[in-house]
Amino acid sequence: MWHTIPLGEVLKKLKSDLNTGLNEKQIENIRKTFGENKLTENKKEGLLVKFIKQFNDFMIIILIIAAVVSAVMSYIEGTNEYLDSIIIIFIVVLNAIMGVAQEAKAEKSLDALKKMSAPTAKVKRDGIVKTIPSTEVVPGDYIIIETGSYIPADARLIKSYNLKVEESALTGETVPVLKDEKVILKENTPIGDMLNMVFATTIVVSGHGEAIVTNTGMNTNVGKIASLIISDESPETPLQRKLRRSRKKIRTSSTYDMLFNIYYWVIQKNISK
Repeated sequence: MWHTIPLGEVLKKLKSDLNTGLNEKQIENIRKTFGENKLTENKKEGLLVKFIKQFNDFMIIILIIAAVVSAVMSYIEGTNEYLDSIIIIFIVVLNAIMGVAQEAKAEKSLDALKKMSAPTAKVKRDGIVKTIPSTEVVPGDYIIIETGSYIPADARLIKSYNLKVEESALTGETVPVLKDEKVILKENTPIGDMLNMVFATTIVVSGHGEAIVTNTGMNTNVGKIASLIISDESPETPLQRKLRRSRKKIRTSSTYDMLFNIYYWVIQKNISK
């Protein structure tokens, strides 16, 4: 939305001022609402906990039960045919290992995003330019952008002087984008074409500029990526995908046949008594 409205309206919505920036009272109130400008993450779990959580799926539990039932029946009947059970357990354990590996990969991706965050930011507050930790930047802050620096938050440009920003972290494009604060863009403009905006974790490769912060922390575009990475639903493993697709057909599968066979065997034993 910030790329679609005139700069004057942006300043009005954010209650900021081109001459002085925000004042301390404003900053305190804004920080209470939006919190610190940083990417958050879920509490990290140990490998054992992650491994155990991979079995928290109904279909996986059914497979384990089927393997146990098959092994018990083979033992009771004296056939000693445990190959099916071993294969099922092996696949289930392999699936769990793959799930843990995917979670670890997601955590590394989030760590990589956090490392790209700007350590400090140059801002104008109460008419004074100062350098502060980037975690203290809030929406409405007047920031100064210089060559070689990381952008601390998503912001609408006020001024730009041959400002080129490398945005590959968001768009995948390694060619720097020449910014232009004068343009007003359409609502559905792709991030890579938002010439009047700069974004958190992107880097200035040349020129300099000034901007008003519009979004911080998890509300930035990179924050939305981080939210997907740390969402509670981990990426499905190939086995989980196949199990999900075959839930409706599972009633005719060998798993249910095994469970029915053991049930039938128990009934027969009771009758014979």
